[in-house]
Amino acid sequence: MHYHTLPRTASSLLVPQSHLLTCKLGPHRRPLLKFAVLSRAATSDTYRGKQKQKADASRQAEQLSQLAKEVFEVALQSGPRGFTRSMQAANAFASIGSEYANSLRQGKSLPPQVVLRRLFEKLGATYIKVGQFIASSPTLFPKPYVEEFQKCLDKTDPVPWKVISRTIEEELKQPINSVFSSVNPVPLATASVAQVHTAVLRESQKEVVLKVLKPGVEDILATDLNFLLISSKLLEVLNPDLARTSLAGIVSDIRSSMLDEVDFRKEVQHIQQFSAYLDRSGMRQGATCPFVYKHLSSKRLLTMERLHGVPLTDLAAIRSITSADPEQTLITALNTWFGSVLGCETFHADVHAGNLLVLRDGRLGFIDFGIVGKISPVTFQALEAFLVSTMAADYNTMARALVTMGVTQEAVVIEDFAEDLRKLFAEADGLDMKPLFQPGVDPQAAAASMASDAGINNLLLQIVQIGDTHGIRFPREFGMLLKQLLYFDRYTQLLAPSLSVLNDDRVKIRQSPLAERPGYDITVN
Repeated sequence: MHYHTLPRTASSLLVPQSHLLTCKLGPHRRPLLKFAVLSRAATSDTYRGKQKQKADASRQAEQLSQLAKEVFEVALQSGPRGFTRSMQAANAFASIGSEYANSLRQGKSLPPQVVLRRLFEKLGATYIKVGQFIASSPTLFPKPYVEEFQKCLDKTDPVPWKVISRTIEEELKQPINSVFSSVNPVPLATASVAQVHTAVLRESQKEVVLKVLKPGVEDILATDLNFLLISSKLLEVLNPDLARTSLAGIVSDIRSSMLDEVDFRKEVQHIQQFSAYLDRSGMRQGATCPFVYKHLSSKRLLTMERLHGVPLTDLAAIRSITSADPEQTLITALNTWFGSVLGCETFHADVHAGNLLVLRDGRLGFIDFGIVGKISPVTFQALEAFLVSTMAADYNTMARALVTMGVTQEAVVIEDFAEDLRKLFAEADGLDMKPLFQPGVDPQAAAASMASDAGINNLLLQIVQIGDTHGIRFPREFGMLLKQLLYFDRYTQLLAPSLSVLNDDRVKIRQSPLAERPGYDITVN
């Protein structure tokens, strides 16, 4: 039997029973009376609806007014460069529009994610970095876009040495030859926002690396990111449903993250914090990071020690430069990184093989601290449960741990979630080992390939998709953290396939020196 409840707006307008009793109306008038009562209720609802529309319109007008002020402020900050950037953007749009039109004429319709990725590459530094943010954030963006933006190329033509040297001298406030006995004018590496050169210090003759912000990049980033943020806010005002997706919040996070990456003072801080952690925890004997020459560094210039080493995935190269046991090197990497997750103010959130170097003395060098993350102790405990349950194939505990780390607006059926995880890991286990035993395939190369960004992101995307199916949304920090764990899982398969990470006493995952983190207070109940 179905029961219907009269809406509050209508019931509150019914004529009191005492009043009805005093009205001398015949039976034939009562249907009209009921109709009149309901009509008044409907009229009231309409009136209130109009009032709500007026209130919404007023609030929208206020938000638009605030946005107009922000646009004006951004225009003042951007000045002529804003106009120049707009022309560059127009040319990029025209070029991609022409490519898209040609593909349609040929009967080939390019997927939107492909069009967007190509557009981002043409728009330059800001959008390449946004593309990389999308590729590294499978918890925030749809799978087709994450996969496509993994192809986003961060390779640009080098800036001429004459221009770069001028930037260096401006930041040092003195001639280059006063500080360095030599600087290689050919860049060691170049990307969308920065260029790297090697040099030798005049006084100590020590080798250093100079990371130099490309001229104009900071202005372009600020202009583009301000425009993106204002556009996202405008979309939320015009379409309130988008506000529920936290579009402006996501863009704001992208903006903050990217502006931090082009302020090398932030990276200096991250390196020094990690260095202090190594000394505090006693890890320095097995791992290190570049020494930063703070007096030779600034917002646009980072001068640091040059570390000579080979990538962690190149087993042959490791054996050629050091006698250190690769398995022990991996254990050192695991202990150092896991300890830093809670023992340091931030953890290294980009531990791909190029950023983990095995040095000649057998130590592990952590480099490039442009991308870092932070997590809470509660999240770390859930992560620990996730790892233990993974090793034990306890998918119910694994599911509960993931629910703890995520955000959900509905009840999650743990058993169903656990079953989907079981299927995923069963498939992943099979796929992981197949390349190692294919005829004619070099197991070393196959294992290194499995540790690539594409392989790591694919498994991460599948976990995120399963979570989404069950109404769980993971924060970006979870994705960053899990991605690093997947890197280390692949490194284990490559360097020490027989190592049981959670069952080996040499791996100190559970002994993270959180209490030693500066300014961190723990209360044990």
